[in-house]
Amino acid sequence: MKKAIYLLLLLLIVFTGCSKEEEKAQNNKQRDSSTEEKAVPDGEEEAEKALKNIFPLTGMKTDEEADNRIIGIMVNNHTLARPQSGLSSADMVFEILAEGKITRLLALYQSKIPDVVGPVRSAREYYFKLANAYNALYVYHGAANFVNDMIINRGIEHLNGSIYDNDGNLFKREAFRKAPHNSYLQVDAVYDVAEGKGYEVTSSFEGLEFLDEKEVVSLSGEPANHVEIVYSANNPMEIVEFAYDEASGKYTRFNDREKTVELNTDEAVQVENIFIVETHHEVIDDAGRRAIDLASGGNAYLIQKGNVQKVQWENQDGKIIPVIDGKPAGFVPGKTWINIIPSAPGIEQSVTISN
Repeated sequence: MKKAIYLLLLLLIVFTGCSKEEEKAQNNKQRDSSTEEKAVPDGEEEAEKALKNIFPLTGMKTDEEADNRIIGIMVNNHTLARPQSGLSSADMVFEILAEGKITRLLALYQSKIPDVVGPVRSAREYYFKLANAYNALYVYHGAANFVNDMIINRGIEHLNGSIYDNDGNLFKREAFRKAPHNSYLQVDAVYDVAEGKGYEVTSSFEGLEFLDEKEVVSLSGEPANHVEIVYSANNPMEIVEFAYDEASGKYTRFNDREKTVELNTDEAVQVENIFIVETHHEVIDDAGRRAIDLASGGNAYLIQKGNVQKVQWENQDGKIIPVIDGKPAGFVPGKTWINIIPSAPGIEQSVTISN
C-alpha cells in the first residue's frame, strides 16, 4: 500500500514538473514571438538610418558615406565630339558658350562615378570658378597659358590632361576620333592621381536645396513638356532641346535635333531639373574667349515635372541657385542641367517652352 502511494506521488510530481516546463516553454515561445514581431519594425528603422546620408548634388538618399570629393570635368560638346561618354552619370552639368556659338560642358560627378568621361577639353575661367565653388577637383585638357597661370595662382586643385596626355592611366587618346576630340579621362584613376598631388579625395559639402515628396507633387506653373534653347539665331544647328517624359518625370536632352546618348550604350541623358540662366556675356580677345557674369543674378527659368517657373538666379558662395521671392527654390531630387545663356538677345528670345 505504501509502495502504491509513493508511486502515485512520484507520478504527480513528474506530471506537475512537465506541465510547468510546458508552460515555461509556451511563455518563452510567446516572448520570442513578441521579439520577432518587434524585429521587423526595428529592422526597418535600421534601414532608414542606413539611408540617412544624402548626395549633396542630387538630394538622393544613400547608405554610402557620400563624402567622396566631387569631380568637375570639362566635356567637349563640339559636333565631332558627340556622342560623348559619361554624361548620363553626371549629377549636374553646366552648359556655357566657349568660343563662337559652340557650348562646352562642366560635368560634376559625385553620386555615380563612370569608368570613362570625354572627350575632355580645355579650361576657361568661368568653368574653373564654378568647379571651385563646389570644391571639385577640376579636370581639363589644356588651356591658354594665362588661364593655366590663373588656375595655379588661385590654388585651384586640378588635373591637366596636357601633363598626363595619353599616359594610359589617367588620359587615353582614342583612335576612332581625331584630336582635339579624342582625349578621354579614365575616371578610376582620378582619386589616386589626386592623392599623389597631395589633394584631399574626401570632402564634406553642404547640399543644395531640394524639395520633399509633398512639395514635388504640388509643383505648378505653366506647361513645359518641350524646351528649346537657341544659342545663336545665325546658327540654327546650335540648338539644345529637352523633352519631358511624364512616366519617368524626367527630361531627355537633344542637341542639334539629335538625342543626347552615351557613346557605347545609346543610353539617353535624362535629368529631373532644367535651370536656364540669363546673364551678360562679353568677348574679351581676338580668339573669341568670353568673360561671363556669374555674380550679378538675374532672370531664369526653373523647369521641373512638366512645369516652368519664372525665377531669379543668385550666386551664393559661388554656386548658381534659383530664387523665388528672395528664398532658394528647391530642386527635385535627381540630376540637374544648367544652361547659361547670353542676356543679348535674352532669355525670352532664346528659349521656347511649349506643351
